[in-house]
Amino acid sequence: MRFLGLDPGLRHTGWGVITYACGRLSYVAHGVINPPQNAPLSTRLGVLFEELSDMIVRFEPDEAAVEETFVNQNPASALKLGMARGVVLLAPAHRGLGVAEYSANRVKKAMVGSGHASKEQMMAMVARLLPTAQGVTADAADALAVAICHAQWRQTQALWEKAS
Repeated sequence: MRFLGLDPGLRHTGWGVITYACGRLSYVAHGVINPPQNAPLSTRLGVLFEELSDMIVRFEPDEAAVEETFVNQNPASALKLGMARGVVLLAPAHRGLGVAEYSANRVKKAMVGSGHASKEQMMAMVARLLPTAQGVTADAADALAVAICHAQWRQTQALWEKAS
């Protein structure tokens, strides 16, 4: 199966695509969507939606997974991040993909074994699990980690279904 991982943000939305078959992870692609910061909010959200939609058409994932965001202290920032997150959830759903959501702690536990792993630890584990992925930034590494977490969860779910 092919999985799309997404790390939502209004300034930088990371995305990563992997395949998972027979217990083996394979890297497909990654990137970061950077809507123009000085554009109106509606334009930034539109760019995010269009670029995600194009990427979904291009890489044809079977499912998507999105990292949940924590609430910001600044209400205006939290609201804008929530809007970006809504677009990140909408784009794959609009294309007919199932969309799972995982907390940052759950992703970190799946990747490193600790829910409080650092960005450096996460990036190192992504590099170890996906050695062909080159030039991965923090946002894209988080997205690839979300995709890996989802792939592992789906494998576990499939084993449970097979056993019952």
